Parts: sequence; structure tokens; C-alpha cells
Amino acid sequence: MHRRIEDYALIGDEQTAALVGRDGSVDWLCLPRFDSAACFAALLGEEDHGHWRIAPKGAGPCTRRAYRPDTLVLDTEWESDAGAVRVTDLMPQREHAPDLVRVIEGLSGRVTMHSLLRLRFDYGSIVPWMRRADGHRVAVAGPDSVWLRTEPPVHTWGKDFRTHSEFTVEAGERVAFVLTWHPSHEPRPPLSDPFEALETSVEDWQEWAARCRYDGPHRDAVVRSLITLKALTYAPTGGIVAAPTTSLPEEIGGVRNWDYRYCWLRDSTLTLGALLSAGYHEEAEAWRDWLLRAVAGDPADLQIMYGLAGERRLTEYVVPWLPGFAGSFPVRVGNDAVQQLQLDVYGEVIDSLSLARRAGLPSKPHMWRVQVALMDFLRTAWRQPDEGIWEVRGPRRHFVYSKVMAWVAADRAVRSLESNPKLGGDLAGWRTMRDEVHREVCERGYDPERNTFTQSYGSRELDASTLLIPRVGFLPPDDPRVIGTIDAVREELGHSGFLRRYSTDETVIDGLPGDEGTFLVCSFWLAEALHRTGRTQEAREMFERLAALANDVGLLAEEYDPVAGRLLGNFPQAFSHIGLVGTALTLFGTEQAG
Repeated sequence: MHRRIEDYALIGDEQTAALVGRDGSVDWLCLPRFDSAACFAALLGEEDHGHWRIAPKGAGPCTRRAYRPDTLVLDTEWESDAGAVRVTDLMPQREHAPDLVRVIEGLSGRVTMHSLLRLRFDYGSIVPWMRRADGHRVAVAGPDSVWLRTEPPVHTWGKDFRTHSEFTVEAGERVAFVLTWHPSHEPRPPLSDPFEALETSVEDWQEWAARCRYDGPHRDAVVRSLITLKALTYAPTGGIVAAPTTSLPEEIGGVRNWDYRYCWLRDSTLTLGALLSAGYHEEAEAWRDWLLRAVAGDPADLQIMYGLAGERRLTEYVVPWLPGFAGSFPVRVGNDAVQQLQLDVYGEVIDSLSLARRAGLPSKPHMWRVQVALMDFLRTAWRQPDEGIWEVRGPRRHFVYSKVMAWVAADRAVRSLESNPKLGGDLAGWRTMRDEVHREVCERGYDPERNTFTQSYGSRELDASTLLIPRVGFLPPDDPRVIGTIDAVREELGHSGFLRRYSTDETVIDGLPGDEGTFLVCSFWLAEALHRTGRTQEAREMFERLAALANDVGLLAEEYDPVAGRLLGNFPQAFSHIGLVGTALTLFGTEQAG
């Protein structure tokens, strides 16, 4: 398999998601949740690790593909001398059980289609027992059961632990395949009408997309990013996963491969701001409520990430039988970074709750108590070294961005109490902390010789996260130290017009061998920082370059390799799409340059 990350498109039902290649193969699907074990894992291995391809017999990649406008419904088309055919892939909103629906429609001529299904539960390690029942093919292994049916019935047979189907379609004829998962100890869930599900899904997605308030340049890219964020939302709880995949590499053949199927606190303020600015208050409220539930408990135990419902134990292990995408081993499940201390998340949480209050989201009785408890902990904890926003697996340091976000926590707490004294809190103590943090960062985190803030105290290394200093209000955009930081970061971390998050030349920084690509959200931050400092034309040019990196269906990964010209990292990446939305709203919306 020699696919690229950008060869994939996303479909999902807001509880899990699948990746579909240009050749009509579903190579990644976890059931029933984003963080469940994959039953199609060819993305991280070989075809025998599980996939499901439907395409014209003997055909290669498709002629064209696209989402139906403002939906997550994917059309893939092939044209040949025999005729033309379309495969439409979707995962309808879940009523009883997750369905993967694939509708084949003849467009012209007469085309012979072939379906090849390899179900492999537990990340490709378990070949299920297959049987026939009520006109269906049923796969069972341990806790998992999958039912496959077609409407109308087509010729289907089993061979070499694979399920084959073959049929022909002429213009106007349609055949639907439905793959349904349910716990193996439960009866088969009610059958859904695949053709009705297709029609309803298109209507529902388009109705949702129409709520977007943004109507400026690149609206299609903004709406596609918002649809992607919606698709990465776990609807039962409101949590938003960083990506639906694990272990897509930050360097082809490298070891920087992580499980992103969890919810990160560091994304919270930017996510909330993007949803609110675009007009999606229900989704913003659901995310805020997830946040409140997840962080409940002892502030000292606050984690940087949680499971879809706020689970805390995300133990990391290696899946030894999967060779990894393009040989990028290891493949990891779980994420040990959950155990790290990242002081910036305290600022993210308090900033998010402050933003929610200012935006008029309905208040929760315990919301302020949570913020007071976090501040009580942070008043002394902010002086500690930590692992920082990028979850480095090297030694703890006094990261500048972590300290800046501690200042944000104190600043937002002070502002909230000043605007509503009835809330109650240690206003004088929080003001003192705010001043102390600000003074220390400016003294110890700033290099006067180079006129730039550094990655950590006493370091000469730079970090793209310091580009957020004007955004969070730590210093005004016209402060010479801000302008100097933007220029220095751009000069030292820039690569072919994009931006790395930090230097990987010395592995002592993050404790890992190898390299990584340019980090897309950091490049969006640079565009926004340029705009805030009055360099709007440069900012817009950078935004144009970044938006052009999306694949043919508008999706972005975490990183980009400008030398090889390919996307890297887990895909699609919520943080990148949040960056696109937020930067577009800043550049082309109502906000003016600083």
C-alpha cells in the first residue's frame, strides 16, 4: 500500500468516523466509538488488517470525488469505456446502532462492480466467524458483531476469510450496502432504510451548515472545517476529539506516532471561540459542559486530555502486529502524555469559562466554584516547571507559554470578579499573582539581545506558541517585544513559507529522535499575529498558502512536509481546522488589525 494521508476523505456519525481512500476502500473504522478498537486498520498496515473496497471490477483510483455541498456525504465516481458509476458513502446519525452505508448508482453504460470486505476486529488481529442469517452476512468475534446486507440482494460469497460481492449497474440503478455493528450478546438492531438515510443525511448536514454566520472569503473552507469539527464531536457528551486516528506519523518512517482519539483541554478556548463566532452556540455549550464535567475534582489532578466522556485512564501501549502507516512504527493506542503536568491548561479552562460567560451561554451553578478552585491551586503551582503545551517527553522546564497562560488564568479571574463582585473571590491575591507572573515572564522569558520571547527560561530556543502573546492580551500587538518575537519566530522556525512549532535539531528539547513537519496551526497563528501587528496583506497571503494545503475534499492533517509536498500526522486534525476558522474570522471578519 503506497497511499498518502491526503488520499483519504472522512465520513462519520458524530460518535465514530471512517476514512475512505480514492480507490473506494474504507481503510480505517473504529466501532462503536472513536476510541474503540478498529475493525478496518489497513491504514496502519496491510489490506489483511481490515478494509472494505467497493469499486468497478479491476479499477484503480477514482476519476473524481467530492462531498455533496455542505455535507459529510461523499461521492466517488469512476468513468471507463463501459460506463460511469458513483459510490456514495455516509454514516447516518445514529438511532440504534452505527451504520456504514454505501450506495452504488449507475450513471451511464453498464458497469460491473466488486465489493471486497475484510473484517478484522481488534486493530486487525482477529478474523471473525462468518455466517448467514436472514439474508445477511454476520461476523462475530468476542464482544463484536457486524451485519452486512444489500438492497436489493446481490451475489455474495466467502473465500479466503474475505466476503466478496459482484453485480452490475446501469444508468439509474442503485444498490445499497449497509454494514451495522452491535454488541454480539444483543439481538440485531432494527433495520434502517439506506436510501432514506442518504436523503435525510444530506438534508440534516445542509441545514446545520446553513447556520454558519460567516459569509466572507473562503467560506467553503470555513464551512468544511466546521463540518469536520462537528464530525469529530462525540455527540453523547459534547467532547471533541483531536483527530479520529492514531499513529499517522509526523515523519514518514519515524517514531513520532501518537493516539489523538481523545479530547485535549489546550484546544478548548480556540474551539469555543470558533464555534461561538461562527454561530454554533449549541455546540459551544455542549463543549463547555463537557469541559466542566471533565475537570471536576481536585485541581491538582487536572489532566491535559480526557476520554470522550471524561475518562481519565488512557494507558498507552504498542500494537506490535501493525507495521504502521508507510512503515512508521510503532502504532500506539492510548496516550501517556495524559500523566504530564501542563500548567497552560489551567489558563485554557479558566479562559474558556470566562469566554462562555461573556458570550451569554447559560451559566452552571458550579462554574465559578470550579474556577476559584483552579485559581487556588495555580497561585502556588504556576512557579513549577512543566512539560509544556507540546507534551515534550524530555525534562520539565519553565516554559514561557505555560507561564503566560497562568497569567491568563489570573487575568480572567480578576476581570470576572471586577465585572461581577457578587461572585466572590480573592481579588487582591489574584491581582498580585497576575502582576508577579507578568513581571517574571518579561524578566526571565525574554531575550533582550534578540528582542524575542524564548521557549523557556534561560533558553535560546524559540517556540511558536509565543505568537499567542498578543492574542491572549499578555502584551499589546504594537509592543516592540511582540513584534520582535513574531519576526524571530518567523526567521528561526520558518520553513518554505510555513512554521515549525519548535526546533527538533536538538532532541533534548522533546526527548524524541527524528524530525517532524511544519505545524499547521502554528502557521495559522503566525498569520493572525501578522494581522494583529498591522501586516494584514502578509497575513492574508499566508492564509491563502495554508488553505491551499487542504486535500481535494478540504481536509487538513496536523502537519505538512514542504519538501515532499505531503500532509503528515493524524488526520483530519481538529486543531488545524480550528486554526483555519479562527484565522479566517480574524482576517476577513469584523475584527480589525491591532
